[in-house]
Amino acid sequence: MLDFSDPSFAEFFATELDVDIDDPIYAEHGGSKGKRLRCFLQKVDDATAVRTMQALWEHRAQFLTQTGQPDPVPNAEGRYLSLVAKLSGQATSGGEPPRPAFDLRLLAELREELVQIASLQPHERGYAFEAFLKRSFDMAGLTAREPFRNIGEQIDGSFLLGDETYLLEAKWHSQPTGVADLHVFHGKLEQKAAWARGLFVSYNGFTTEGLAAFGAGKRLICMDGRDIYDALERQIPLKAVLERKVRRAAETGQPFITVKDLFGQQTAGGYR
Repeated sequence: MLDFSDPSFAEFFATELDVDIDDPIYAEHGGSKGKRLRCFLQKVDDATAVRTMQALWEHRAQFLTQTGQPDPVPNAEGRYLSLVAKLSGQATSGGEPPRPAFDLRLLAELREELVQIASLQPHERGYAFEAFLKRSFDMAGLTAREPFRNIGEQIDGSFLLGDETYLLEAKWHSQPTGVADLHVFHGKLEQKAAWARGLFVSYNGFTTEGLAAFGAGKRLICMDGRDIYDALERQIPLKAVLERKVRRAAETGQPFITVKDLFGQQTAGGYR
């Protein structure tokens, strides 16, 4: 379906329409992208259906322009506009609201919580960051396989992303993380099964020198506090952020690429 993979299809619906298209309620007739879309359009109200088709049409037009392909469907735009006009003219309250991809109230709470944690004392901050990450991962459907454990200002745990197991190491230190900590965590990964991967979360980021010395082509990806805040501010699902980081790391070999670079210019916010 267009250029969508299953992850990018879910990401599109989440970021553009605030819909969890992976909800089982939309897979009653099968799990393919086309069947889920048809089921979704059958269940929702006309206004939501129109909004969905407009977003998909814009994506389709952009895809055809970028690839230079001719439109394979005769009179596609005319048929699309006719269908939109028909649905827009039907004043119906039928259908049900779509299943949201985001709990906007919880997003706002998490965003404020992240800012407030910075003012806590180190011991309190470590445990508060642990609770924050646990809530964030649960919200993203990435429930930890083991409870996150706090050791000082370091949090350890594991989670599943797709079919892959990721070990988590999170630090809230006053300075950016350097190469030594990256090597230590990578050493932990090399002692695990060959398919184990890692996510290193450093609230205050990573030193440029450390990332350069750590090198490319490793088994981990990195995230900082700015990434987390930007994802919450822009309502980008944590799962989508991690999937995009994994894909870009596979393409470039680089473990750390910011949300700003992955998803375009970030919005201004209260992060500090």
